[in-house]
Amino acid sequence: MKTAAYVEILEREGALLAAAAEAAGSDAEVPTCPGWRVRDLVRHTGTVHRWATAFVAEGRTGPRPAADLPDLDGAPLLTWFREGHRRLVDTLADAAPDVRCWHFMPAPSPLAFWARRQAHETTVHRIDAESARGGEPTGTGVDFAVDGIDELLCAFHAREKSAVRTEKPRTLRVRATDAPDAVWTVRLSARPPVTVREDTGDADCELSGPAALLYPALWNRRPFPRVTGDGRLAALWRERSGVTWK
Repeated sequence: MKTAAYVEILEREGALLAAAAEAAGSDAEVPTCPGWRVRDLVRHTGTVHRWATAFVAEGRTGPRPAADLPDLDGAPLLTWFREGHRRLVDTLADAAPDVRCWHFMPAPSPLAFWARRQAHETTVHRIDAESARGGEPTGTGVDFAVDGIDELLCAFHAREKSAVRTEKPRTLRVRATDAPDAVWTVRLSARPPVTVREDTGDADCELSGPAALLYPALWNRRPFPRVTGDGRLAALWRERSGVTWK
């Protein structure tokens, strides 16, 4: 996907998140994030948006901690969120393609990294906000969902920080059933997972389903559409795959 497409998705998903949060109310529980209420979700996502913006806008070349969460609630919190989201969208849209700044996973360029990462960050948290609001969730495009699965498996869980490990080598397969060639083979061991975008060899467990359902399931936002083989690997994923940003 092109950077401009990620920015368009980021713009739409942030607006949907704010609308769902407003409809739910800041005190509503977030079923997909146990222990969080909507105010926690909005504070977190808005802080991440500002943190990401600073790297691109200021050309920061090393990691920096995020600011403290704001002491805001209700309408002022949503205004703060919308302002930060708008600045992130505009910063990414207006940035030079060759802008140099820090980023924390491999990407064609820093700008491509931040546009992709913030599009997915915001989409996952939009799902959270809609879970608090209730009702029919907004759909996710197949191509973008496949891209999100790829980012999670091939980038996030390729890092040393990944806790998805097994003492005995095992193989997990992930298959989006509605997209050609959208299949990943994830080799688990005592080291970080090694993932290849291909259907190769036998698998101990397969997680499969439409991309738009499999994507949030792998982010632990909904049940897996289908599990075949050793369900203990699906349970391991649920228990160990959480991604933290600090």
